[in-house]
Amino acid sequence: MVSTIKRRYSLDEYRALEEKAEGRSEYRDGEIVPMPGGTLKHSRIGGNIFAFLKFLLRDTQFEPINSDLRLWIPEYRRGVYPDIMIFDGEPQLNGDRLDEVLNPTLIVEVLSPSTADYDRQNKFRIYRSIPGFSEYLLVEQNEPFIERYSKQTQGWLLSEFNSLEQSISLESLGIELPIAEIYRGVAFE
Repeated sequence: MVSTIKRRYSLDEYRALEEKAEGRSEYRDGEIVPMPGGTLKHSRIGGNIFAFLKFLLRDTQFEPINSDLRLWIPEYRRGVYPDIMIFDGEPQLNGDRLDEVLNPTLIVEVLSPSTADYDRQNKFRIYRSIPGFSEYLLVEQNEPFIERYSKQTQGWLLSEFNSLEQSISLESLGIELPIAEIYRGVAFE
């Protein structure tokens, strides 16, 4: 049996590679993990959520940002690209970096078969280290189903939504997100 030694990258090496890369990769404390490409459903769902929130939150202190911007999580030395982040006020940059932020209030992940378990477990645990982070949406792409986690005094509360007639109350933003808007134009098998 031949063992393979994984190469560890410094944060500076990762950032230099990411600036030139055609695709995106996450940084996991020395490991570079390529991100899989999305599907048409994934793109539609993410686009629907972003467009709806961008319109609804105009003229407020909240700002939605799409997956082009990297979230840096110092406690875990992780650089990740959530599908959507919402900021309460100005996004806090990581030092002088213009491509890394630190302080989302709400994060949305559209689930893919290859990342669903990671998004629900390890990634959520890592996100919870962000001081102002208070709501997390996990959105299925093959059926109308959303998991909403909201930060409470005693931990995180899970609410599930599975009907196109329902709306999700986003407490941190003070708005309602209709599930029909999330899945607009998405066909289910």
